[in-house]
Amino acid sequence: MIISEQGDYLRRTRGGRIPPGFSTGPQVNQLVLVNRGKRPVLLLAGEVVSGGKQDRIIGKDRIVPTGAAPLPLDVFCVEHGRWTGESDQFSAANLMVHPSVRVQAALEEDQSQVWAAVRGEAKSVGNSESATVRTTAPTISRQALAGAIAAAGTQDYQKIYKSSPIGASVESVTEELGRRFDRATLLLKGERVVGVIAAFGDEVAWSDLFASSELFHSYWPKLLRSYAVEAMTRPGAGKTASLNDARDFLRPIIGHLEEESEPGVYEWRKESVDRLWEIQLTALSPRPVTLHYLRALRGGQQDFIVP
Repeated sequence: MIISEQGDYLRRTRGGRIPPGFSTGPQVNQLVLVNRGKRPVLLLAGEVVSGGKQDRIIGKDRIVPTGAAPLPLDVFCVEHGRWTGESDQFSAANLMVHPSVRVQAALEEDQSQVWAAVRGEAKSVGNSESATVRTTAPTISRQALAGAIAAAGTQDYQKIYKSSPIGASVESVTEELGRRFDRATLLLKGERVVGVIAAFGDEVAWSDLFASSELFHSYWPKLLRSYAVEAMTRPGAGKTASLNDARDFLRPIIGHLEEESEPGVYEWRKESVDRLWEIQLTALSPRPVTLHYLRALRGGQQDFIVP
């Protein structure tokens, strides 16, 4: 798979002709993607791609089929302050931004709010046996964020939340959460974990559910770290959510619906009502199956309820 800035890549590969829907030069909110592999590629909103003129995050869940023509890829910048680079190529950063940033990209689709969330200024998000994992994480203060941003030189998500002194604290919390998750899921008596529901204090605010245990576990390390960052950016609270709260969070909703599709490849649906949003990505071949389901609450410390 190749992800590149627009313009230069297309001119090199298409004899100077820019196809309709593409730009003649780099664009902040759109890259070009080519899948040269032997299997379709799954992309989730919030995944970081590093390089080019500035680091970006994927803006929308999608499936990229094999052998397709270069595709325009919707993205959001998470490195405000840099617009230079020796190469227009990108690589996977093996990193998922935390929910307060993801919600601005995947649900609100707002670049200015993505930047604000990276700085810690945006509004936060709010059928088998299950396990509950709880922890009290140290807080990432506004002062610590300001210091990390100053040290990074740009508002670079990776440098702020991974490479800076903040990153060391995040890794410590992530490791502890991972150990508690492993211990809790050992008690599920053969049940397979296919997703998680995250609660911050007494408010259930986020979920990532997948079509299979294998798919979930391929994303779990990135997701776990993103939840740890989210927990650390919120103040502590005395109350915690219950299992019934988590079940209620996943109740069916009927609201405003948006749909996109690529015939024979995938269908993308976003539905919202009041403060509740959900996104569903369904693969259409060889048979319809929902690969990823995201449910989010706009607007709520550190509990993880694992269905």
